[in-house]
Amino acid sequence: MTKDYVEYMRKMNTHFLEGKAAIVTGSSKGIGREIAVTFAELGAKVMICHDKSVKDAEEVCREIRGKGGTCELFQGDLGINARAKALIEETVSAFGGIDILVNNAGLSDPRHFSLLTEDDWDRLEKANLKSVFNCVQRAIPYLEKSSMPRILNMSSISGKSGGLDAGAHYCANKAGIIGFTKALANQYAAKGITVNAIAPAMIDTETISWRTSDQMKAIIEKIPLGRIGKKAEVAWAAAFLCSPFASYVTGYTMDINGGLYMD
Repeated sequence: MTKDYVEYMRKMNTHFLEGKAAIVTGSSKGIGREIAVTFAELGAKVMICHDKSVKDAEEVCREIRGKGGTCELFQGDLGINARAKALIEETVSAFGGIDILVNNAGLSDPRHFSLLTEDDWDRLEKANLKSVFNCVQRAIPYLEKSSMPRILNMSSISGKSGGLDAGAHYCANKAGIIGFTKALANQYAAKGITVNAIAPAMIDTETISWRTSDQMKAIIEKIPLGRIGKKAEVAWAAAFLCSPFASYVTGYTMDINGGLYMD
């Protein structure tokens, strides 16, 4: 199905993502990997970013290059501003600029609030929220020079619902992403930069793998579409929001959850 979608987009009379320089953070596995591969298949030059998943990240690059795509690899903790600066500089050096920034990197933690420490709070906030601030801050000067500048932030259903077995600190981070997205969309609209978010839920990744089969069954029964989502279904939405087709969409958070949460 993914192949058919990509071929359809390639055959359309449009530039779509051809030649665009994209950064996808947290792209060594899961949703980030799927987004990176899809963007490359649609013509983008992609910077693959990871912190500690060396083998996985190298595998993504091999896959992209094996299909004739263009990518480079960056390793670093983006919760550290100096590493975010290095990411942006290396991307500009490799690709000549930046058109798309996808802030996907992050951590999850389902533990109850009563079990959390200050260090737990700080660890997640650094990974999920500060990393986004760092990357956006460093990328903005280059995005302002792009003919099709896009920022896409990864939130979660938990940032809206405050539940679904998510920790309070995780919910706070993901709600913060939504507020940050709206503020950026307002502040940079005059520069032509669109800023949107995606709030997925129950996508087939490691993030949901800690649940037992009974817990999974109970959640699926609550999903109107009656199934777990596919990583590709998030990647397709990301491709749309970062494309010319979404040029009049900004400040928007797209729910991709099979109808589990509607607002």
